[in-house]
Amino acid sequence: MTHLSTFLWFDTQAHEAATFYTSLFHDGRITGVRHYGEAGPRPAGMVMTVEFELAGREFIALNGGPDYTFNESVSIMVHCDTQDEVERLWGRLTDGGEEGPCGWLKDRYGLSWQVVPKLLFDLLDDPDPIKGQAVMASMLAMGKIDSAALRTAYESA
Repeated sequence: MTHLSTFLWFDTQAHEAATFYTSLFHDGRITGVRHYGEAGPRPAGMVMTVEFELAGREFIALNGGPDYTFNESVSIMVHCDTQDEVERLWGRLTDGGEEGPCGWLKDRYGLSWQVVPKLLFDLLDDPDPIKGQAVMASMLAMGKIDSAALRTAYESA
């Protein structure tokens, strides 16, 4: 059976990042840690990979060195059930990171996330294109997405 994992390249912070990420989700957990051996290429005993799960998805974090860094072309999207969940995750993920537009942010490790209420997609999928476009225009003016403002845009259209 084919199996997919998201692989994340860090310099030296793989275990720290995985520990942080798993603390954000009620079902987050570290499932395995491997260390470099004498064969290298990093120092023997250093954490090589950390396997972890978030919301039922498997991730692998590698301490691969400084050669590669994250950029906005890849992000992890979190579909939040409530605005409270948006607020909690946005606050935790931007602590030491940076806010971006339209629900995007970078965490303290440089990894991009999208923290989005499920309501956004429900409203955008309305068969009335005027309502959907009003919601889109509202979202495009936001950093952290505000469900109440989306609903107001939808109802005012």
